[in-house]
Amino acid sequence: MADDDIILADLPDDELVLQMHDDLYDGLKEEIEESVHILLDRGWEPYDILTKALVAGMTIVGNDFRDGILFVPEVLLAANAMKGGMAILKPLLVETGAPRMGKMVIGTVKGDIHDIGKNLVGMMMEGAGFEVVDLGINNAVEKYMAALESEKPDILGMSALLTTTMPYMKVVIDTMVAQGIRDDYIVLVGGAPLNEEFGRAIGADAYCRDAAVAVETAKTFVARKHNQMAAGG
Repeated sequence: MADDDIILADLPDDELVLQMHDDLYDGLKEEIEESVHILLDRGWEPYDILTKALVAGMTIVGNDFRDGILFVPEVLLAANAMKGGMAILKPLLVETGAPRMGKMVIGTVKGDIHDIGKNLVGMMMEGAGFEVVDLGINNAVEKYMAALESEKPDILGMSALLTTTMPYMKVVIDTMVAQGIRDDYIVLVGGAPLNEEFGRAIGADAYCRDAAVAVETAKTFVARKHNQMAAGG
C-alpha cells in the first residue's frame, strides 16, 4: 500500500499518531500539519499532540541520528516537519499554559559564522519540548549577557566550529562568573573541535558532541535543577 493511498483523516487516533512518527521520520511537513489539525479537530489537547506525536517522533529521529542510522540532511528534514506542526500548536500551548521542559538561549560565538550544528541543536531541543531563543552567529559576550538578562533561560548553549573561536567560550563563562550569575544557568557547549576535556577546562556544565546528546544532557540537567529547587537546595 503506497503512502499516497493513506487517508490520514480515516485513521483512528492511535494509528494516526504512529503514522505521524513515520511522517516526521520521512520529513513530510504537509502531512504532519494535516495530522495536527485532524487531532485538534478530534478534541486532542495541544500538549498531548506535542508530546505523544511530535516529541515522541523526534525522539526516534534523535536516537537513530545518534546511532548513525540517520544523517544531518534527514534530521533537518524531520526537524522542519516538526516545525510545521509546532507552528500550529505554539499559540495554543501558550493559551493553555502547557508545561515546558525548559528554556534555552543558543548562539555561535564571536568570530564564528557556522550555524548548521547550532540550528540542528535548536530544532532538536524544540522537538523535545524546550523553548529555544536562537541568537544566531558571531555573538559577543555582551549579546549573551543581554539575552540571559532578558530571556531568563535555564540553559545557555554555545557553539564553535573553529579552533580559533573556541577560547571565546571561556570569555563568556568567565564574565558570568565575574557577574556572579554563573551558577544560575546550565552551560552547554558544542562544536566539532571541542571535546569533554575542553568543556571542563573552561567551566561549562557539559560538552555535547551532537544534537541528540545535547537534548539528553539538557533534559538531565533541567530535571536535576528542578529537583534541587523542589528540595529547597
